[in-house]
Amino acid sequence: MSELAADLRDVLGDARVKTGPTELSLYRKDSSNMAGSASVVCLPETTAEVQACVRIAGRHGVPFVPRGSGTGLSGGAVPLDGAVVIATSKMDEITSVDPVNRLAWVQPGVLNLDLSKRVGHLGLHFAPDPSSQQTCSIGGNVANNSGGPHCLADGVTASHVLGVEVVLPDGTVTVFGGEEPEPDGLDLRGVFVGSEGMLGITTSVCVRLTQNPPAVTTMLMDFATVEDGASTVSGIIAAGIVPAAVEMMDQLCLQAVEAYIHAGLPVDSAAALLVEVVGLPEGLESDVAKIRRIADEHRVGTVRVAADEEERALLWKGRKSAFGAIARIQPNYYLHDTVVPRSKLPEVLSKVYEIADRHELQVLNVFHAGDGNLHPLLVFDARVPGTTERVHQAGHEIVRASVEAGGVLSGEHGIGLEKRDYMSMMFSETDLEAQDALRRAFDPDSQANPGKVLPSPATCGDIHSVPEGAWI
Repeated sequence: MSELAADLRDVLGDARVKTGPTELSLYRKDSSNMAGSASVVCLPETTAEVQACVRIAGRHGVPFVPRGSGTGLSGGAVPLDGAVVIATSKMDEITSVDPVNRLAWVQPGVLNLDLSKRVGHLGLHFAPDPSSQQTCSIGGNVANNSGGPHCLADGVTASHVLGVEVVLPDGTVTVFGGEEPEPDGLDLRGVFVGSEGMLGITTSVCVRLTQNPPAVTTMLMDFATVEDGASTVSGIIAAGIVPAAVEMMDQLCLQAVEAYIHAGLPVDSAAALLVEVVGLPEGLESDVAKIRRIADEHRVGTVRVAADEEERALLWKGRKSAFGAIARIQPNYYLHDTVVPRSKLPEVLSKVYEIADRHELQVLNVFHAGDGNLHPLLVFDARVPGTTERVHQAGHEIVRASVEAGGVLSGEHGIGLEKRDYMSMMFSETDLEAQDALRRAFDPDSQANPGKVLPSPATCGDIHSVPEGAWI
């Protein structure tokens, strides 16, 4: 590995090639519960430097793993088998902004929220808003086709990416898509967005910018049962109303968040819905009135309407602080991500609680209720012998219950390493072979993020295994 590091230092210099044990330890995991091992960490600043890193890794026969901010929750940025980590966090320039055509070119290390702040004075924003938007990068959003609370009406990342400049696994630089909304030929941009680093590394992104709405109304509604809250969600959508966001928090989540932000959340209720509608003021009044009537039909307790932007921001801070607030309950958590039909929300949520109870675990539910994207949080203390095993068994059962209800493995976190071996729950052997054939068309030598997404054996080719002790 010393020759590999030396070649990389010739391109990047000493300061941007990391080989020390402490530095490598920091990059052995992302924000999931898994860890691997890296041989070298590179911090390029330009497309040419990314290209050089990829070619050097290939010349030495060592695979590479793209990494953004490391906020991923599925192990997608976990390096296996001593891979080279190519981190794009220093590529953080907003290259150009076109307010007339509402698009911008950005490097992959630009943070999600920073982009919206940068164009806010133009009356524009970047619509995908993961809960980690203060720290997650645009490149990571592209890799995982990330979502967020406000993607119910606007769509996930794929709907807001026009083009991507990419370094392919053989070191070739190319552009998929572009500024034209419907370029000729195959939609390789669509193939690349959500490919989880298996088809190459993003080095520049042409993003679509969205106009800020003229008016916003945010509502917080509480319910005596989770079932009533979930049924209200289905009722809102069935009435032809598609809010900008519909989020749900259950009682344990409400209590944890309220102890952290002191927003006056309804901690004695079984569940609360955070609903936001946007548009012209007159239209909002009509939508709010309809939503109130639907909530009344499902035995809503109180309905709180944010009086101003300050109160609205506080309510959203509560929703987006949920994952951090659970540290007040237990020191560890395992966050899942599945999607179920909205009509099955009450049924699947009941199963989630039953599974957690049976395994003697606490579970918080906070999720994108509008599109059925569940995020059960299993909270636990990993220091207690046998607890981690129970957590992963419960997680497996939650995933299976979601798929059996007609759902899918992931809504926005990706498959990565976490759900790789669950893919057969959804896909046949023929399906998996077709996916692997697409991957090999881009990466015949399995250089780019090997061992992710596709289970072993997807084909007769060599697929790397999860390292011993990877779950932490």
